[in-house]
Amino acid sequence: MTSAPRYVAHGRMDELHALARPHTDSPFELTFILLSQVKELLFRAVYVELDQARRHLVADQPETVARALARAVRTVRVLTAAWDAFTGMSPDEFLSFRHVLEGASGIQSPMYRRLEFIMGNRDSAALALSADTLAAYPELTRELSQPSLYDEVLRFLGRRAALPSGDDVERLWVRVYHEPDRYPVEHRLAELLTDIAYEFSRWRATHLLVVERMLGRKRGTGGTTGVEWLRQVSEHRFFPELWSARTQL
Repeated sequence: MTSAPRYVAHGRMDELHALARPHTDSPFELTFILLSQVKELLFRAVYVELDQARRHLVADQPETVARALARAVRTVRVLTAAWDAFTGMSPDEFLSFRHVLEGASGIQSPMYRRLEFIMGNRDSAALALSADTLAAYPELTRELSQPSLYDEVLRFLGRRAALPSGDDVERLWVRVYHEPDRYPVEHRLAELLTDIAYEFSRWRATHLLVVERMLGRKRGTGGTTGVEWLRQVSEHRFFPELWSARTQL
């Protein structure tokens, strides 16, 4: 029996391709499944980088943190491009298989929730959306039991002797931006975190546009209201004090 080429065996590519199993004969459903799987894998890739950044913050290794965050920014851009790929599908092509999705929705993705949790979106609304998933995926509960990336950023800043300890978070970032030459490490960290938040917000905005292009104002899957729900979600910003600090500059 001929063995698979090393590339195929190492990445288990045959198994990966076998996982895409459409329920209809529509080639558009297959495309939808493949792109959805790509997004899932990219969620994981972003999470891995952010988790590395968190670990290196604890170890006070800002250069390694910066490299991990920069890689995460690039990967989120690829995530946005994955949404762009969906725009090649017209509304009638999507509707030809949408019925088989039933209650399926991207908001049910445990990997997506894990990514939001590590970035600090742990408010009551985010937790309510994850209630059913938390019981089935213990890694989500483990993520919630430890500090978020932003928590560790603030702890890291608190250990920096050059920064006054009495400032609140917004005022601290204002100080960093007012004196970038005095706080170069902190300034670079602030901009990389803003890049992550910006790219993730752009991903959400693209998601909104793609859904509106395909479905108009139809109800969304997974019990959401569709476009209106996505519009509300797209207003959320990770690392909020980094955004509000800009008003004070």
